[in-house]
Order: sequence, then structure tokens, then C-alpha cells
Amino acid sequence: MTTKADYTAEEWELLMKAPFMAGMAVVAASPSGPIGVVKEMFAVGRVLVEGSGESSTNELISALVSDVKAGHRPAASTESISSVEEAKDLALRACREVAALLARKAPAAEAEGFKRWLLTAAQRVAEASKEGGFLGIGSVRISDAEQAALGEIAGALGVAT
Repeated sequence: MTTKADYTAEEWELLMKAPFMAGMAVVAASPSGPIGVVKEMFAVGRVLVEGSGESSTNELISALVSDVKAGHRPAASTESISSVEEAKDLALRACREVAALLARKAPAAEAEGFKRWLLTAAQRVAEASKEGGFLGIGSVRISDAEQAALGEIAGALGVAT
């Protein structure tokens, strides 16, 4: 098992940003308007604060959740983003970087659990706000674009959906 001490400050920062980046890929795939975006980003926060079933057995997730609960927050991205496509590309690139980092440093089971946790965070973002319709009529829980983004996130992380 790995802990925070096994990662450099830059690597830990990447891991801390990973749930937000996975969520951003979903948000960018199908922007839901201002209220929907707020709901979707709060979903990431809930995943970070609550952890998940994985966090009870995955030391890496537990360490990250503990850091968040202690008030540590990842720094905002310094990259200039001018479109939702660029935001999605940046988010998917971060997911690939996390997968590569975990492949180098974490035991396979721990890495798989962490990547599945990130996919769960993205799934919760997709489910946080209904898409389409009018006043909730005819809307869907997860849009086709969000479903496609979830597939892209899974691919970037190297996990099956």
C-alpha cells in the first residue's frame, strides 16, 4: 500500500486534483447551465468528503480524503482554457497522467481501486443534475454526451466501465 509519503508534492497535487478533473470532463461534455454545473461540482465535493466504500480498504483514497477533511485543497489549474473542448481535453489528460503515475507507484489493486473511485466521482457528477427537457419534463439522469464522457474517462484511466 502507498501513502502520501510515497509521492512527491507534485504527484500528490495531481492525485488531489484527479476527482475534480474527472468531474470536469463530464461537466464539459454536457454543460447543464449555471445551477446544474454547481450541483455537479458539489457532487465531486461530496465524494471527497464522504470517501466511498473503496476508501475503507484503499489507503491512498483514505489519505486523500483525510487531506481534504483537514482543509487541504489542490491549487487551481494555471492553464488557460478557452472552450469546453479544451477543458475536457485537459481533464482527460490529467486522468491519463494519474493512471500512469499509479501504474509506476501503487500496487495494482490499490491503483485499480483509486481509478474506480475516480470513475465513481465522475458518475456522481453525471447523475447530479438532470439533462434536457423543460422544467424537468422529458429530462434524463445522464445525457448521451455525459455517458460518452464516462467512457472516455474510463478509457483514460484504463478501467472497464
